[in-house]
Formats: sequence, structure tokens, C-alpha cells
Amino acid sequence: MRTLTRCSTLLALLVTVTPLQAQDLEGVMGDLIRDVATVESKILGLARMMPPTVYEWRPAKGVRSTGEVFVHIAGDNYFLPALIGVPAPPDTGIDGRDNTTVAAFEARAMTRDQIIAELSKSFAFLKQAMSGTLDATLASPPKNSTRKKTTVRATWIATVTHLHEHLGQLIAYARSNDITPPWSK
Repeated sequence: MRTLTRCSTLLALLVTVTPLQAQDLEGVMGDLIRDVATVESKILGLARMMPPTVYEWRPAKGVRSTGEVFVHIAGDNYFLPALIGVPAPPDTGIDGRDNTTVAAFEARAMTRDQIIAELSKSFAFLKQAMSGTLDATLASPPKNSTRKKTTVRATWIATVTHLHEHLGQLIAYARSNDITPPWSK
């Protein structure tokens, strides 16, 4: 009987905690995180749908290949929070005070599967970093940014805009390779 009571108590606690966590996602940051989650599902959907040969495809000389775009997204998913002062995972080598560390990250050789894993990891990091930002701190300057008169809010908005820019690029890359994005079938 005690086990049943403990299970019932645990279940009641879980049901109570879940709505409280959803409330944490209100305000500007909640809106931005939900948008990132939508873009993440589309970018990862494309990444999983494209075969390895398409990862090597580029629309013209001197333009990022498909795989390079995915790695660039992952790199900036680590770097942009680091600008605000949320350290990137040490294994990335990315430092928010030095953008050459992102270039070094992007230069790493990775297979298609490694790129997909890194993308997933980077989106989890990004959303966690964003969820740690209180709306009350949005007008503050980013800790590591060299831009004058910028804010944490502007950095997060630029982060989301950056993701949308590359989602559009990846849609064009997919369609150029006769791949229909999974959400538009």
C-alpha cells in the first residue's frame, strides 16, 4: 500500500511540475525558444533526409556545401550563446571572445552522421542557454560582445534570424537536389 501511495504522490508531483515548467517559457524568451524548436525540427529533418552525396554539393565555387552549412549552424548555436556569457561545451573549442574558434570548429572534418549528431547537440545547448535568460536581463549588454550599444535581446533575435536564414538556404539546396522538405510533402 505504501508503494502505491508513493507512486501516486510521485505522479501528482510530476503532473504539478510539468505545467510550472511550461510557465517558465513565457515572454520574449519563451517565444524565441519555441521558434528555435520549430526551426530545429525543420533543419534536422532536412539533415536526416539528405544523403551523404548532397552534403558535398554546393551551388557554386566558393559557396558553402550543404554539409558546411549544417556545421556552420552548429558552430553558431554554440558561439552566439557564448557571446552572451554562456560557455560553449569545452569539446567544441569555441570561445565567445574569439570568433576564430568558430572557424576552427567549422573546419573539423565530420561525416554526415557526426554532423547530424553535432547539430542535435548544438540545438539542445542553444535552447538550454536561451532558457536560462530572464526577460528582465534582455536590455543588458552581452558579456563577450565587442559591439557597442547591443543587448542580450538583440543577440538572441540575431540568433533566431540566423537560423531562419540558413533554413531558407537549406530548402533551396534541397530543392536544387530534387529533395522535397519533409514538412511540405
